Amino acid sequence: MSTSATWVGQTAPDFQRLDQNGKPHTLSQYKGKWVVLYFYPKDNSPGCTEEAKQFKTLYLQFLKQHAVVLGVSLDDMASHQHFADKLQLPFPILVDDKQTLAQQFGVVRNFGIIQFAKRETFLIDPQGNITYHYQSVNTQTHAAQVLADITKANQH
Repeated sequence: MSTSATWVGQTAPDFQRLDQNGKPHTLSQYKGKWVVLYFYPKDNSPGCTEEAKQFKTLYLQFLKQHAVVLGVSLDDMASHQHFADKLQLPFPILVDDKQTLAQQFGVVRNFGIIQFAKRETFLIDPQGNITYHYQSVNTQTHAAQVLADITKANQH
């Protein structure tokens, strides 16, 4: 089990995942931008819906800060498509149904026979290093907190 301290300052593992529309995304394609990589347990659950809505509400402000938002859960592409369409999400939701990305970042949790991604976020700077690891996420305020952290970092 990795703690926040072990991630912060590390180079983020590169990845290649498809989004809800089958479009590939890699970490390296976003070099030069902030990457908000947020893991969440389940499409269409109340907390995950709230968190996605918060990121959607602030999305244009993330873009102004040269940041991309990437959601990730262990749900399949069809589930992601439905979730993203229903909420009209302007950002990609990455498919990780084989748990590759969740395993790389150490966020897979077992609940009986069910596995899911813990609600954790990694903020990756424009050079590809992890600057924040949010392990305790409030779905109502998390997007605003991440945006504030990026804005503050961009002012230095």
